[in-house]
Amino acid sequence: MKNSANQSSARYDAADSTAQQGAIDHAGHSAAVTPFPARPATTISSPAGVPEHAAHDQDGGSFTPMQPKTLLIAALVIAALGGVAWFATHDAGGKPAEVAGPAANSAPIELAAVDVSTVEPRILSRVLPLSGSIAPFVQATVKSKVGGEVELLKLREGQDVREGDVIARVDTRNLQAQYDREAAAVEKARADLDLARLNRDKNRTLLDQKFISQNTFEQTESAYAGSVAQLKLAEAEARVAQINLQDAVIRAPFSGTIAKRLVQPGEKVSPDSDIVTLVDLKQMVLDAAVPAAEIPSVRVGQKVRFRVGGFGDRQFEGEVQRINPLTTDGSRAIPVYIAVPNADSALKGGMFAQGELMLDSRQPVLAVSQRAVHEEAGAPYVYTLRDDKIARTPVTLGPRNKGEPFVEVRGGLSAGDRVIVADIGNDKGGATVRVSSAEPGAATTEVAAR
Repeated sequence: MKNSANQSSARYDAADSTAQQGAIDHAGHSAAVTPFPARPATTISSPAGVPEHAAHDQDGGSFTPMQPKTLLIAALVIAALGGVAWFATHDAGGKPAEVAGPAANSAPIELAAVDVSTVEPRILSRVLPLSGSIAPFVQATVKSKVGGEVELLKLREGQDVREGDVIARVDTRNLQAQYDREAAAVEKARADLDLARLNRDKNRTLLDQKFISQNTFEQTESAYAGSVAQLKLAEAEARVAQINLQDAVIRAPFSGTIAKRLVQPGEKVSPDSDIVTLVDLKQMVLDAAVPAAEIPSVRVGQKVRFRVGGFGDRQFEGEVQRINPLTTDGSRAIPVYIAVPNADSALKGGMFAQGELMLDSRQPVLAVSQRAVHEEAGAPYVYTLRDDKIARTPVTLGPRNKGEPFVEVRGGLSAGDRVIVADIGNDKGGATVRVSSAEPGAATTEVAAR
């Protein structure tokens, strides 16, 4: 039994030596591999009177020796892994490789002088957003000036009329009779005046011949003056009757379009009764509310551009005509009235308009290029150059106008600050910058991230 155990231990030691030698020869110049520890040679002996297999069970179980082929394969695998690790940490010359950092992974960005802009005061064409409803500049409710029955009203909503055209006519029979009566009174007064004049002339002749007294002549003279006044009164009453007769025919006070028809033929109307609503669509007015803080910048004559729903990209223009001296009740806005030409009558009353009021910027304001402005979650910011490094700087801006290359800066920047207008991507804060010369052919420098 002892001889058998010794022989197994000898074979195990021989296999270990062979595996170690093969691994070292295979690795060669690649890597050093820790030798596989040799199992110490021991002699397993059974106590006296104990069977051999019982001794094995007391020692923790039976021992099965590892085959030499399996040991060789394990050694080769370990050697191969060691070689891969060595090549991964050394370059082609056998020197240790440098660990790549963030700067090695970021591609350099070239900046020219035109990619940097300076913040400075500029005169900007400011615009003020506004909105409001449109109404005809001239509109009126035509009323009846006399009472009577409406006997003619042919026009309806949407029909155009010219100034002086007949809109309606009220029954004129009573008015005609009144006029005829007053005209007759005029004729009677004129006849009375002729008689009074004749008596006055005769009495003057008699007075000159001393046939009548002065008192009698003065009475004749007074009767003549009364006849003159009576004729004037009759003529005035006749003119009133004539005016009433003419007012029975209702005419258009201006050229326009019938907006509402308020009575029907056959209805009886009284003086000041509404007949129709007439509007002139050739000239419209936009009633817009402007914040009181912006009123100092608003002036009569400033231009306004706006759009109206339903007209697509068509743009309408107008100009400020009047500014209300009071704010609207319950708000701090002041109404501004904008005159809008409407030669083709495309705009109608009650339409809603949204546009911009072009303000005059008489004083320079601190401005930055709109190309330098970025936004994140609605908050604007710019990339500034400070001490040759990129800094992300939040800014407060004024209204941004379409078509204007610059925008007013109200906070975050100062005059003379340099900002990057080129697209350098995101998260560039802290990068080192060297701006190339503006001269043609100058070498372009790079922006290297730390």
